[in-house]
Amino acid sequence: MAGLFQVLWGGVDGGFSKPEPLKGTDGKELIIPADDKTEVTKKICTRPVATDWDRDGDLDLLVGNFKGTFYLFRGEGDGKFSPQPEPVMAGGEELQIKGVHSDPFPVDWDGDGDLDLLSGSSNGGVQWAENTAGNGQEPELKQFTELIKPAEERDAGMLDKGQWPATPSGSTRVWVADVNGDGKLDVLLGDSASVQRAGPGLTPEEAEKKFKAWQAEHERLATKLRTARDENGNTDRGLMTQYQNHYQKRGEFMTAERTGFVWLYLRK
Repeated sequence: MAGLFQVLWGGVDGGFSKPEPLKGTDGKELIIPADDKTEVTKKICTRPVATDWDRDGDLDLLVGNFKGTFYLFRGEGDGKFSPQPEPVMAGGEELQIKGVHSDPFPVDWDGDGDLDLLSGSSNGGVQWAENTAGNGQEPELKQFTELIKPAEERDAGMLDKGQWPATPSGSTRVWVADVNGDGKLDVLLGDSASVQRAGPGLTPEEAEKKFKAWQAEHERLATKLRTARDENGNTDRGLMTQYQNHYQKRGEFMTAERTGFVWLYLRK
C-alpha cells in the first residue's frame, strides 16, 4: 500500500466518500514504478499535488517522494491520469532537493506568469526551482536553490520554562498564500519538532544542567563512533553499545515530546 494516492470523492451534499486508491486510465492503482529492493525510496512517502503542470487545461498529478525527486502523472481529463509517470527534469538531470522527502508546491513565485516549484525538505527550510519556460508553456526548471535556509542550530525549547523553539526544525512542508493581504506571496512552513520537559522530581534548571553534561559526552561518543572500526572494518560494536546506553540515560532527567509548528514568513 505504500506510495498509493488516496482520494476522497466529493458528494453533492458537501460530504466525502471513504478514501480509496486513485487509479490510472488502465484501471490499475497509480504508483511510481520502482524495484522494492533497490529503488523503493522512489515510490514511498509520496506527496501529491494536483495542478495543470503541462498547461493543457487538465489537472495533472505532481508527486514528491522519499528520495527527494519528483514525478508527473499527466492528466487525461475528467479526473483521470496516465498510469505511467514521468520524472521531472532540470537541465537534463532529475530534479532533486537537498535532503529527502520532496514536497512539491507549484506557484508563480517570481511573478513572471509561469509556474515555479517550491519544496520543503528533511533538512528544513524551503527550496525554489525557477521556471524559465514562460507563461502558458510546460515548465522548464532550473535545479533547486535555497529560498529559506535551514536553521543552523535547532533549539528544542523547554516547555517547563515556557520556552518554544526559536527557529523551524526539519521535515518541512510548505504552503504559499498572501496571508496578510498586502498583494505579496507569503510562506507558511510546517515542521517536525521536539520540545523538552524536565524529568520527574527535577526543576527545569536542574534538568538543563544535567542535559549539558550529558550532551558533551554524547557528542564525544558520536564523534568517536564515526571513525571507530574493528579489525574487519565494521563499526565497533562495543562503542556502539556504549553510545546507545548513554543515549538512553537522557530519559532519566528529561523527556522529549514530538510535535510540529507552523511558521509564517511575510514577504518584504
